[in-house]
Amino acid sequence: QVQLVESGGGLVQTGGSLRLSCAATGRTFRFYAVGWFRQAPGKERKFVAAIDLSGRSTYYADSVKGRFTISRDNAKNTVYLQMNTLNPEDTAVYYCAVKTRSGYDAQDSYAYWGQGTQVTVSS
Repeated sequence: QVQLVESGGGLVQTGGSLRLSCAATGRTFRFYAVGWFRQAPGKERKFVAAIDLSGRSTYYADSVKGRFTISRDNAKNTVYLQMNTLNPEDTAVYYCAVKTRSGYDAQDSYAYWGQGTQVTVSS
């Protein structure tokens, strides 16, 4: 069993930056790829970014490429999402989860979701 806790969300102005953290407790998640998803009000949860076991391979949604960077520190059992040049369309609850099935951008490929952290970008 893996328990994930997201943190780092908050309120930021357009153009600002935030760094989200996804910390694992319980069984270490260095044996898993990890993904970030987000859910805006009234919309379905969507893929944002993912990182493989080693951290060498990363994957991004087109909407965040060039602005967001996913990384991991396996010694700290933590995955990060650095978000730059934020805009109001990035406002959402951000979730992390471990990948347990094939496919990096499908919700069904992930399990052990965290509780989410709210990111609000003001215009």
